Amino acid sequence: MAEETIMSLPAQRIVVTGGAGFLGAHVVQALRAHGCSQIIVPRRRDYDLIHEAAIQQLYHDTQPDVVIHLAAVVGGIGANRQNPGRFAYENLVMGAMLMEYARRAEVKKFVCAGTICSYPKFTPLPFNEAHLWVGYPEETNAPYGLAKKMLLVQSQAYRQQYGFNSVYLLPVNLYGPGDNFDLDTSHVIPALIRKCLEAVGQGAPEIECWGDGSPTREFLYVEDCAEAIVLAAERYNDPDPVNIGAGFEISIKALVELIAELTGFRGCIRWDTTKPNGQPRRCLDTSRAWERFGFRAKMDFRQGLRRTIEWYQSAKS
Repeated sequence: MAEETIMSLPAQRIVVTGGAGFLGAHVVQALRAHGCSQIIVPRRRDYDLIHEAAIQQLYHDTQPDVVIHLAAVVGGIGANRQNPGRFAYENLVMGAMLMEYARRAEVKKFVCAGTICSYPKFTPLPFNEAHLWVGYPEETNAPYGLAKKMLLVQSQAYRQQYGFNSVYLLPVNLYGPGDNFDLDTSHVIPALIRKCLEAVGQGAPEIECWGDGSPTREFLYVEDCAEAIVLAAERYNDPDPVNIGAGFEISIKALVELIAELTGFRGCIRWDTTKPNGQPRRCLDTSRAWERFGFRAKMDFRQGLRRTIEWYQSAKS
C-alpha cells in the first residue's frame, strides 16, 4: 500500500459518535491501541445529534480531523416493528447533518458505519457490495436500513461534488462483551444468552424463540469489527461500500442449540411461528475489506460466544 494513502491516526483529533455504545467503546479501545490519544466521545446529554444546533456546536467545540460515525437508533426485529418512523427519521437526519457539517468544517475524513439491513431481502449469497441496489430490504427493518443506506448515497455524492473523503462500511450482525441484553431491544445473540441463562437459573423447562429457526445469519465479534473500522479510517479512501464480516453463516436453529449448549440449558426450545423470521439468509462476501485495507476477522465463533456469555454472567452478578 502506498505510504501517502495511509493516515497517521495518532496525529488526528478523532470524534467517535456512539463512542460510549457497544461497538463505539470497542472502537475507542482499538484507536488507543493504535496510539491515538485525541479521541472525543460526544454524549447525548451534551450533544443530541438529531438536532442541527447540537451538531454545529459539536464541530465548533471539538474541531475534529476525523469523524467516525457509529451512533444509531437501533434494535432487534421487535424494536424495528415498534419504531419504524423513529428509526427512519433519527438515523437519517443524524447521519445527513453530521456529514454535511463535517464537510463544512473541512474534516479530513468521515467514516460512516452503515448496516447489513440495507441489503435487499432476497440478495444472492454471499452478499456482494454490488447487490446493494437489486431490491427492497426485508420489511421489518427497511426503514432503518434505508435511512442508513442514504448515507452511502450522500457519501458518494459529496465525494463527487466536493472531493469530500467519506467512506462507508457495512458491518454484519455484531456480538460480544458489552452487548445490549435488554430483551425488548436486543439482537438475537444477547437475547438468547439471557433467555437460556435465566431458564437455567429458574429451572424453566423451555424457552421461546421467534420464527421457525430456518433463517441464517452471519455474526462478527465486536473487537474484530472495531479493528476493521480503525483500519478503514487509517487506510481506506475509496467511494465503494465495504462489507465488514466474518464470511460464514449459521441457521438460527443451530445458533439456539449452540447457545443452549454453552449456557447449560437442557430444556425444550419452542418456536413461535406467529413471529417474523426476518431476512431469510445473510452471509457476506468479505473479500473487498481484505483487498482494500487488509481486514480479516480473527475470532472463532464458539470462543467468541463463550467470552460473551462469561462477560454477561460477570456483569449481572
